[in-house]
Amino acid sequence: MDNNSVVGRIFDIQKFSTHDGEGIRTVVFLKGCILRCRWCCNPESQSFRIQRMKTANGTRVVGYDTTVGDVMQQVVRDMPYYRRSGGGLTLSGGEALCQQEFVTALLTEAKAKGINTAVETTACLPFEMIEPQLKLLDTVLMDIKHINSEKHEKFTTMKNELILANARKIAESGTHLIIRVPTIPTFNDTEEEIRDIARFAASLPGVNEIHLLPYHRLGYDKYMGLERDYGMGDLPTPNAEKMERLRRVAEREGLKAIIGG
Repeated sequence: MDNNSVVGRIFDIQKFSTHDGEGIRTVVFLKGCILRCRWCCNPESQSFRIQRMKTANGTRVVGYDTTVGDVMQQVVRDMPYYRRSGGGLTLSGGEALCQQEFVTALLTEAKAKGINTAVETTACLPFEMIEPQLKLLDTVLMDIKHINSEKHEKFTTMKNELILANARKIAESGTHLIIRVPTIPTFNDTEEEIRDIARFAASLPGVNEIHLLPYHRLGYDKYMGLERDYGMGDLPTPNAEKMERLRRVAEREGLKAIIGG
């Protein structure tokens, strides 16, 4: 089958993003995820099913099937911005790497056009599903949410041994790897927990950058629209002083630590 005819299921395409890799990027959000993180800001990404979500203006359908060719028509329109800024295409989700055929075809077409490529991933899947994509990716933006497996399972429904093993394999492949840490109150926002994650990240070959992503409740209305409980209750967003303190903890492990990103 021609790459452009391969079909995938997505729920959004976001233009002019500056927080999902270097430069100005187009982000394609794919449906389906293995984890069920309590704080997920895109709960509509978790199920592979096409869903209906209530909004202030009524009800909208979340998710649709599309081809690589149709996605690339939107991606290539912004190539001048990619060239000027060092940006490109980022695949997100959900867990984008679950849709193997679609992702391979989409990344192949992007690379053929000289477009920089990145993926945001949990890496919570067999390495055999990750490895084929690495040669097509310029950057992997990977979440490391916690070092303690039991606590990881309590807040995400899955243990983390596979995730940590895959982080090391991705780093050893030579692919540019940036570690991201969603910084969540009651879960991983102590200095000790951030230190442990940063120490693990610093042990990975070639990894020198970590992003601390402050918790927020921007996805709350989506849970209500999907008639789902929001698993984090009414927790506050970490203030700037606390995030700066955690950033310094991470930097003491020899990493460039960035708040946001």
